Amino acid sequence: MVQSRHLVRLFFAFMLFGLLTGWVGVVTYKKVIYEIQCGGHLKRAADANTVDFAKKELLLAINYLEDAEITKGYTSVFWKTPSDDVGFWYQNIKSSYDELSKVTNETTQLEKSNLLIKLRETILDHGRDGDIVTAPSGISYYPYNAAFFWTGFFSAMIAGSGFLMFLMTNYQNLNKE
Repeated sequence: MVQSRHLVRLFFAFMLFGLLTGWVGVVTYKKVIYEIQCGGHLKRAADANTVDFAKKELLLAINYLEDAEITKGYTSVFWKTPSDDVGFWYQNIKSSYDELSKVTNETTQLEKSNLLIKLRETILDHGRDGDIVTAPSGISYYPYNAAFFWTGFFSAMIAGSGFLMFLMTNYQNLNKE
């Protein structure tokens, strides 16, 4: 009887920890999908050597953002901060594309180079690890940021409870021996 009770507690402890592991898996998946569908294209647009290549990459990113309806709102859960403004970020990307679309055969190489420099400065920020794509934090799981936050919070709490349950079960078994 004692052994089966121990196994049941152990099973529940691992199940509760599995919730957190599942949440981490989903968050990682969403980040990878965003990077493939949008973030990577923005980086490539910023690194482009020609206006046509930059436009092509920007258009791929813009199409993803529009298809996923990532064009307005805030990624923050508790308050609206300028750094989490999806609408401003999207409009910045869109207006960069519009500026590049104005390039004609009459546009000088200097003007094209200036546009590409401006695009790079718009899309990239310099962080501790080098250049990073400017984007609101949590953009990869927008518009479900609140759901992801609360799911992660409660999963962590439940996983902690499962870990404590596991420790208590093992402690009780050690004392009985």
